[in-house]
Amino acid sequence: MDKTYQPNQIERKHYDQWESNHYFRPSGEGDPYCIMIPPPNVTGSLHMGHAFQQTIMDALIRYNRMMGKDTLWQPGTDHAGIATQMVVERLLSAEGKTRHDLGRETFIDRVWEWKNQSGGTITNQMRRLGDSVDWERERFTMDEGLSEAVREVFVQLYDEGLLYRGKRLVNWDPKFHTAISDLEVENHEEQGHLWHFRYPLADGASTADGKNYLVVATTRPETMLGDSAVAVHPEDERYASLVGKFVDLPLVGRRIPIIADDYVDMEFGTGCVKITPAHDFNDYEVGKRNGAQLINIFNASAAILPAAQGFDYEGKPLADFDGSLPEGYAELDRYDARKKIIADFDQLGLLDSIKDHTLMVPRGDRSGATVEPWLTDQWYVAATKLAVPAADAVRSGQIEFVPKMFENEYFHWMDNIQDWCISRQLWWGHQIPAWYDANGKVYVARSEAEARSKYGLDASVELNRDEDVLDTWFSSALWTFSTLGWPHDMETVQRFHPTDVLVTGFDIIFFWVARMIMMTMHFIKDENGKPQVPFKKVYVTGLIRDEHGAKMSKSKGNVLDPIDLIDGIDLDSLVAKRTSGMMQPKLAAKVEKNTRKTFPDGFSESGTDALRFTLTSLASLSRDINFDVKRLEGYRNFCNKLWNAARLVQMNTFETIEGSDEFGAPLDCGQNGGELELSLADKWIQSRLQNLITEVHKHYAQYRFDLMSQSLYSFIWDEYCSWYLELSKPVFWNEDSSEAQLRGTRKTVVSVLDSLLKLIHPIMPFISEEIWQSIKPVTGATGDSIMLEAFPIAEPSNVDASAEADLEWVKGVITGVRNIRGEMNIAPSKAIAILLQNGTAEDERRYKENETFLKQLAKLESITWVNEGDEVPPSSTALVDHLKVLVPMAGLIDVDAEKARINKEIDKTKAELARVEGKLNNEKFVGKAPEAVIAKEKEKAAAYQSKLADLTGQLTQLDALK
Repeated sequence: MDKTYQPNQIERKHYDQWESNHYFRPSGEGDPYCIMIPPPNVTGSLHMGHAFQQTIMDALIRYNRMMGKDTLWQPGTDHAGIATQMVVERLLSAEGKTRHDLGRETFIDRVWEWKNQSGGTITNQMRRLGDSVDWERERFTMDEGLSEAVREVFVQLYDEGLLYRGKRLVNWDPKFHTAISDLEVENHEEQGHLWHFRYPLADGASTADGKNYLVVATTRPETMLGDSAVAVHPEDERYASLVGKFVDLPLVGRRIPIIADDYVDMEFGTGCVKITPAHDFNDYEVGKRNGAQLINIFNASAAILPAAQGFDYEGKPLADFDGSLPEGYAELDRYDARKKIIADFDQLGLLDSIKDHTLMVPRGDRSGATVEPWLTDQWYVAATKLAVPAADAVRSGQIEFVPKMFENEYFHWMDNIQDWCISRQLWWGHQIPAWYDANGKVYVARSEAEARSKYGLDASVELNRDEDVLDTWFSSALWTFSTLGWPHDMETVQRFHPTDVLVTGFDIIFFWVARMIMMTMHFIKDENGKPQVPFKKVYVTGLIRDEHGAKMSKSKGNVLDPIDLIDGIDLDSLVAKRTSGMMQPKLAAKVEKNTRKTFPDGFSESGTDALRFTLTSLASLSRDINFDVKRLEGYRNFCNKLWNAARLVQMNTFETIEGSDEFGAPLDCGQNGGELELSLADKWIQSRLQNLITEVHKHYAQYRFDLMSQSLYSFIWDEYCSWYLELSKPVFWNEDSSEAQLRGTRKTVVSVLDSLLKLIHPIMPFISEEIWQSIKPVTGATGDSIMLEAFPIAEPSNVDASAEADLEWVKGVITGVRNIRGEMNIAPSKAIAILLQNGTAEDERRYKENETFLKQLAKLESITWVNEGDEVPPSSTALVDHLKVLVPMAGLIDVDAEKARINKEIDKTKAELARVEGKLNNEKFVGKAPEAVIAKEKEKAAAYQSKLADLTGQLTQLDALK
């Protein structure tokens, strides 16, 4: 081991060895344990959410591998339909070309070429994170094997009547000309307007207050050309007499009914709302309930059609529908049409008012375009039937959510599920296995040849394949079984399916988790023919935010790249990286400013292990996780602490070579037998270790990685390093120690370290491997890697309650002396005398048996047992239960100088307390400051008051010495 811990020198070395030696493969022995990685987009790079989830998964895999399980962590990436197509289209745009210039086949070839050259970024980053996935089984959602599974599922669902093509309302991206999922829609709060329009009542009707029109409010005036009704609340007395009557739709001249529906909010606006079923999801449901026509006015680019299109709710064109639209609107962009409609209403005297209004605008997450609810032909999965067994699987406990509260979110989705739109108007993806004849009749099969055979079509029938592709969520819904080789390699499916746990975010419980459960239970059956679940547990992680709880974004300058944290990066390089390639100078300047403000020092190298430990320490059962870089620095120090402890162990278990940093031959650590004599400290640390091992197993079972990290940190830093290694020094350094005593402490010091390395390996794989390899000669280990070693199991025979109680007494005395030194400003190096008073026979026994420990660690020149009634000099006192630990002050300190120092500190503390209390007594400050700021000031005041009490107590002790 090097003198200093340098993660960059050990991490890649060990990972390459693990991978080249195929240690990540399933062993073929033990019970199977399998995790499927949520496939990251092939276009992406590792972000903090990936790092967090993959650290959790890797810890679970490494733990279960060491527990003797036959582990498989299945890696893979998602083809990411629209995201990948966008990347390649941007590259083509730089060449002055579009995908249409290349044609579909050539464009697809170009995407594959990009994927093969640049699509491996995230898998390389996964290696940097230490992920022990079986790379030999790496899959891609467009692999032929997975593509075959997709075709098989599509055809089977169609043949069973669970998949159909229909005209429905979808989220339409008018820039990319494709349907998109709800997850790809970002709702932005924006400032807009609420326009109030007058719709004339037909046939001479009038309102209760005598008006011959109704006033409707809308935030989207352009859609009024597609209105097919005006709705009021059924209990609204103002309009009760008008329900069933009509209004004449301005500009268009279409007569539309006045309907009553509970959807209407009587308190909003005038209580009258326009209903446009073909361009609003809520209006669609209202229209369907009330028989209002579906009237589409937009083309794929969200521009006005030359003539509106009318449909019923089965998607069939309305017979004799008059789609006439006013002149001057055809081909107008929706926002140009908006301006013209407002102007035309104003000119007709039908613009009642315009009010400022805050609204949520849905935008495509990649295009930035406002998403348009649009009526179009798409393929759908009839999800209602599939949802019933999927919901029951969670209700019955076949699948358990951790934390359990997310089951409610799951049930909400499943109990209100709608048919799933699975088609996308893209070229990159799984092309839908459906063909059409000249009359538009559809034929679904795995191939064109199968379609002709299946439906009895000869060569005279010309067939054209559906140009749409499947939503990427469709292929990823098959992930747990398609990656294992379904439908052909059923042996592997039967071995590793169902998988054990899915680690994922709460934001895709419906989009991915629910759909995996539905698809798996429909297609995978156990040996008894019962539907099989895809996984037994769903561990739902929170969202990684910055240290202040804000969402990470490029513009805020608070985004954290895990690789930057691992390797370190200076500020200028960080800024250059974040602004590179930005086309908008203003945005680049904003990102630079925020980055320099947020991370003025850049990042120092932390190494992978420190990052992983930080992430697990934050893994509480919470929706949000605030990541503080300062905490990462603390765990980098923890790595240093472990490294230095291992160096100290080496120093005492190997021969030292004079004038060299290297160690020689191993000393006798009892690995080959021989008499052992264990000290109290040896027995104590072994006993404490058993408790730690039990805790770690419990925390894995409960997915409490935060509590496990706390347990490991506390034991390694406090009990092993700060106490046990110090308590072992008297044995190592005492010339009178017997060989049996040396052998006993050497064996203990190294065996406990060996166990700690194995306990912490699943979280910190690199440093644990490096240290473990270095101490192998004295542990007796014969394996090639720590990751193949058995995970520690608690040994009840090593639990020693008496040793724990005795050692806690020793710690109490030492801590008491150290506290007195600190309070009285006595140098740690100065040897002092102590008195023990008011002790029991048990205290006296402990003192006599552990005098060496006490003198060594408390730096004592003498210890005197004081009997009851004996007179003692003025002393500072610490208590260990009823035992008084007395440190006579005479001759140890300059009393006058110490009193002067304490008085000076008292004055300073009083001034600080007065300043804080002045703030808290200031009504303006208390009235305006946030509660968190006021609470902080109150905490400061309490701390200063406590400090004053301590200082005053020290003065009282000093006065007793005069």
